[in-house]
Amino acid sequence: MTQYDIEAIVRRYAQGYFLMAGDADESLGWYSSQQRTLIPLDERFRYPRSLQRVLNQERFAVAIDQDFAAVVEGCANRDTTWISAELKTIYHELHAAGYAHSFETWQGDELAGGVLGIVIGGAFIGESMFYRIPDGSKVALVKLVERLRDRQFTLFDAQMMNPHLARFGAYIVSHRDYRSLLQQASQLSPRLQ
Repeated sequence: MTQYDIEAIVRRYAQGYFLMAGDADESLGWYSSQQRTLIPLDERFRYPRSLQRVLNQERFAVAIDQDFAAVVEGCANRDTTWISAELKTIYHELHAAGYAHSFETWQGDELAGGVLGIVIGGAFIGESMFYRIPDGSKVALVKLVERLRDRQFTLFDAQMMNPHLARFGAYIVSHRDYRSLLQQASQLSPRLQ
């Protein structure tokens, strides 16, 4: 039995909102912003040559949802985090309902890195990413983009811009344009796995 109304949470994500915990008291709230950061799923997606060498070496195996709980913990385990205990529970319930997924890289039996996100139709809403082994999250991001392209997803929402995402060709759209793209993507039904 779920503790939260998962369908209501998914509807809010489909309207362009996202959940975050506040810094001081970890109270969970819905947020929206005037602009959103998208990872391109076309030729605008790029990455450094040094990362191409890492990809060519095939040092990492890729998996989906092999250890969802460890990815959630990895994403939350940082000095400043918006992933509270309550939000972890919600992610696990979204995962059990088939909405939340982890895209992971592994070196042998060790989780190297991963991306945590929510799938709504043809949209992947990236919530967080982390690494334990250098390049683990970068390889996960590249392989996730390849998977989203192959499966005909049309939107990869990274929520907020940072210098790391900019190196991959991330770009900003207005909230209005984002809502339109999200509405179109939510009408699709590709499968991540």
